[in-house]
Order: sequence, then structure tokens, then C-alpha cells
Amino acid sequence: MQDNQDIPQAGTAEKSPTLAPSYGEQIYAIADVEFHKMWRDPTEIFSRSVQPVLWLLIFGQVFGKLRDIPTGGLSYLAFMAPGILAQSVLFSAIFFGIGVIWEKDMGVIHKLLVSPAPRSALVIGKAISSGIRGLVQAVIVYLTAFLLNIELNLDLFHILGVLLAVILGSAIFSTFSLIIACLVKSRERFMGVGQVLTMPLFFASSAIYPLSMMPDWLKVVARVNPLTYLVDAMRTLMIHGAQSVEGLPADFAVMTVFFVVFVCLATRLYPNLVR
Repeated sequence: MQDNQDIPQAGTAEKSPTLAPSYGEQIYAIADVEFHKMWRDPTEIFSRSVQPVLWLLIFGQVFGKLRDIPTGGLSYLAFMAPGILAQSVLFSAIFFGIGVIWEKDMGVIHKLLVSPAPRSALVIGKAISSGIRGLVQAVIVYLTAFLLNIELNLDLFHILGVLLAVILGSAIFSTFSLIIACLVKSRERFMGVGQVLTMPLFFASSAIYPLSMMPDWLKVVARVNPLTYLVDAMRTLMIHGAQSVEGLPADFAVMTVFFVVFVCLATRLYPNLVR
């Protein structure tokens, strides 16, 4: 006779243990929410695409007439196109913190902070979503540069390298934006700080002129500006005949270090939003 202990009792059912989502799944969940916000508001995508087109069509055409800017044998438009893509990434990501402050005002951040997800997963998830937004800018700049007959590197390796640089650059500046949001905590203050930071970051880089043209003190600032390394990586990968100043391994290594440091700072400061 079979042991009664082997027979399930009436009214009972075996319960399988519920597995907690992995760290990667938690990051994906946060990124997916942010992506759907962008997808529901296509007007933002359109408005973000206008600025790089205007820079290339107007600023690039005018300054392309100058002969005093050493571009290493490239046309000025070709030299400038990766810088404008980097600018688009910067301008889009640096104001990412406004949405975070809005979430704080709506009580969303409170719910996220009491969830079992680690704070670093919340930060990285938002950074990845910003990187996806940056890919839209890359498509717009590539199309505009192609129509302007700029000599692009269109093989798969170089395109994937540019897209990786866009994602990493967007993640860096959106995380930096999150740090600012955690410190200022209000949209009005954030707008002021963001506007103060964007233009110095842009002009203290090699986006629209080479480092060799800068005075010595500005070269020092450019060396600690992550946008400089983003531009150098993009220009090397995107433009046919472009030479890297720092070297691609150095560019991606420096950007990775910036991202890791910013994630650590943002993770530590994130709870300050609700205090």
C-alpha cells in the first residue's frame, strides 16, 4: 500500500516558489517604461531632430568656407558632423533629469525606492533608455550627412561602433543629469543649471574645432570633458579618413570610467530626491 504521505491532501496544491526578477530583468523593466514614454510622444523625437539638421545645413555650410580650421584633410562638414551628433546626444541627455524631478513630484520615485529593485538598477535602466533616445539622433545625423555627400564609413563595424558610442555617451550625460536633479530637486533650478552646463561642455570639446586650436587652459578642461572622447570616437568611426587623437580603446575606456563613476554617485544620491 502506498504511504499516505505520498498522496496529496484534498484542497491543497503544490506551490512553486516565485523567483525574484534578476538584476538584468530589473534594469530592463525600468528602461522599457522609459522607452514607452518616448514612443507615446513622437513630437519630442521630431523636435530633437530639427536642431542637428539646422547646425549642419547652416552653421556647417558657413564655416566650411573658412580655411583656417585644421581638420586633418577632412572637409569641415565631415569634421563637424560627428560633433553635431555628439551635441545632439548631450543636449538631449543633459535635460533627462527634468523627467526624474517630475516623477518625484508625482510620487513615482517614492514607489520605485520602496521596491526591491536595487538603486543602481534604477539608475542604469534610466541611462539605457536615454541611450535608445540617442539612437534616433544618430539616424537623423547619418541621413543628413549622407544627403550632404559627406564621406561616411558605412560598413557594419563602424556603424555599430558609432551606435555603441551614442548609447554610452547618452548614458553618461543622462546619469550626470540625474546627479544634478538629486542635488537641486526642483525643475526651475534644474533648468538654470542645465543651461549653464550645456554650452561650456559643448565648446570645451573637439566637436566643432580641433584641440590644437584651443589655448592651453582650455585644453586642460577639454581633457576632463567626456564629450571630447565621445566626439573623437564618433569621428574616427563615422568619417572616412578621420584619425583618432586619443585612440579608440582610450576613448571608450575613459567614457566607461565616467559612466561607472556617475552611476555610483547617482545611486548614492538617488534617495535625496524624496528627502
